[in-house]
Amino acid sequence: WSEERFNEIIKETTNFIKKVGYNPKSVAFVPISGWHGDNMLEESANMTWYKGWTREGKGGVVFKGKTLLDAIDAIEPPTRPTDKPLRLPLQDVYKIGGIGTVPVGRVETGS
Repeated sequence: WSEERFNEIIKETTNFIKKVGYNPKSVAFVPISGWHGDNMLEESANMTWYKGWTREGKGGVVFKGKTLLDAIDAIEPPTRPTDKPLRLPLQDVYKIGGIGTVPVGRVETGS
């Protein structure tokens, strides 16, 4: 439950997040103990130094919380590209006697 160790992990993880192309400000860092249940569903008395997390969402929205559950609840679902044209990339074509040619694929959006 060391604050110094938590800050060290944040620093190392932030460097990795930047390298793979993500914005570290959009990530909530939460110190937890899965073994003891600390900061998972409720605030922990063992980490009084921890004041909570803050992260930026889409459109500049700011989310705040203290527990892992709060961080999970703050995850924004991806938007579906409903404004894009319908696409059907063909994977195969079957020729069925008496029916004809049947294209097979997966419906996707795209331009």
